[in-house]
Amino acid sequence: MENFVFSSRAKTTNLALMGVGLVCLIISYFVDGGEGHHMRFWTNFLHNSVFFLGIAALSGFALAAFTTAYAGWFVQFKRVWESFSTFLLPGLFLMGVIIVGLFLHSHHLYHWNDEAAVLEDPILTHKSSFLNKWWFAFGTIGFVGLWYFLLGKMRNISLAEDRDDADQDFSYYRRYKKYAAIFLPIFGFTSAAMIWQWVMSIDSHWYSTMFAWYATASLFVAMTALTIMLLIYLKSRGYYTLVNEEHFHDLGKYLFAISIFWTYLWFSQFMLIWYANVGEETIYFRERMQNYPVLFWSNLAINFVLPFFVLMRNDTKRKMGTLFFASAFLFFGHWLDYFNMIKPGARLTLIEMAAHEEHGGEHGGEEHGDTAVMGHDQHADEHDGDETAALAEGEVVSEGDNLEEGPIVDDAYANDNVHFDASAQDEGVPVANEFRGGPPQTRENSREVLATATDRTDPDVFEPNHFVQEQYVSDNELLGHLESAGGHSEALHTLGFKSGYTLPGLLEIGTFLGFLGGFLFFTMSKLAAVRLEPKNDPYLEESIHHHT
Repeated sequence: MENFVFSSRAKTTNLALMGVGLVCLIISYFVDGGEGHHMRFWTNFLHNSVFFLGIAALSGFALAAFTTAYAGWFVQFKRVWESFSTFLLPGLFLMGVIIVGLFLHSHHLYHWNDEAAVLEDPILTHKSSFLNKWWFAFGTIGFVGLWYFLLGKMRNISLAEDRDDADQDFSYYRRYKKYAAIFLPIFGFTSAAMIWQWVMSIDSHWYSTMFAWYATASLFVAMTALTIMLLIYLKSRGYYTLVNEEHFHDLGKYLFAISIFWTYLWFSQFMLIWYANVGEETIYFRERMQNYPVLFWSNLAINFVLPFFVLMRNDTKRKMGTLFFASAFLFFGHWLDYFNMIKPGARLTLIEMAAHEEHGGEHGGEEHGDTAVMGHDQHADEHDGDETAALAEGEVVSEGDNLEEGPIVDDAYANDNVHFDASAQDEGVPVANEFRGGPPQTRENSREVLATATDRTDPDVFEPNHFVQEQYVSDNELLGHLESAGGHSEALHTLGFKSGYTLPGLLEIGTFLGFLGGFLFFTMSKLAAVRLEPKNDPYLEESIHHHT
């Protein structure tokens, strides 16, 4: 068949999925009763918007990369990737909702969008030239808009080529390849910047130079998996009869190879951070391994172990049933990977906001803004005596002293096993900022002393991420916030289970299905508007007779 017919049954199915997703998204807005600043709604919205926008972008990247490399094997089904890429437009609209929320302070996804917090946090101040709402808005609208323009030009050239049977000098193909070559370097640089802002900056103190590679590889696997599943569906409906096991074998090889590449990046990022043991880097993995072990290790098992053992054999890449099964698991697995990137950091923000807001109300309503938080990231707990002594300049605090009179911390407090008396009410008694893993503090702390003690340029300071607290918050208060956030174990300092954060709940799964239905509805609508096979593409014959 030359043209795809978007059947009423397929439309109804996708619209039903979209309806389920919309209902789940609305419920997630109200499910926390407003106590969590609708964080579950906003994280679900951001998670799926970035995931499906990323799939659209990576399909364009695959088109551009293979075209520039003079590849021909994919040409038969390149309309699928061209249709995927058009979702950049609705994806841009979805990200526009996040942008409006930034300017109106309707959500609190990003710690760096709180001006009061940035002014008091030297790390966020240092990053503020990049992590700000203007850069976020300009980058999202400008860069995604540019991607859409270039890929749209490629698609239009491809469609014009189909209509011109008299073209003998491959002028359309040369123009198509020119735009592909322009797109590649632009996408390479700008996509890294946007994934840093959209996802990595949720853990605003943390950074990794490998994160953009890692996140992009995850999206490429998801895009390939969705391509395989859609092609198998279309073949079952009588379309793409010339797409055979040779093409699926190649797609299966990419699915397997990029899964291994993703694992290489996962291990390299983890190993280098573990080996260096720098506090502002280890907090990301420490938080996830300690508080989200099932999510953390399931992510690795689904996205590495499963494809490694299922797709290693050649014959499994040529069997439609096995390949569809592996693709479905990997598609969900890399959605889960983005869940792991986004949810733990957002939950920390939720806890810290609750602590700070209650504390601000108890002390006369000093203006911090409802987005003020007490530092976004959880620190590493390990300190040795020498490092703490260097931080304290060798002096010791007594119960009657405070940090205004002496910038000093007892070496004993560096020991993780030391219990800090949560009932202590005397002025100057150290209290543990337990959920942060930070150093002991006193009720009468000094901003200057803490700023000096947490100077990230000081090699003796193990915890450069410490956020200056203006007010005193007791252990009992913090434990209360941890309980409300899903429970707390005093022995292990871990967060308890919370649906929608520790693991995806029904609302998260429903929202995911809704976004998937919307993506497929938009894609199939675009497929129905054009020929499925580009009849005048110079590489079509090579694709038809392709042999692995």
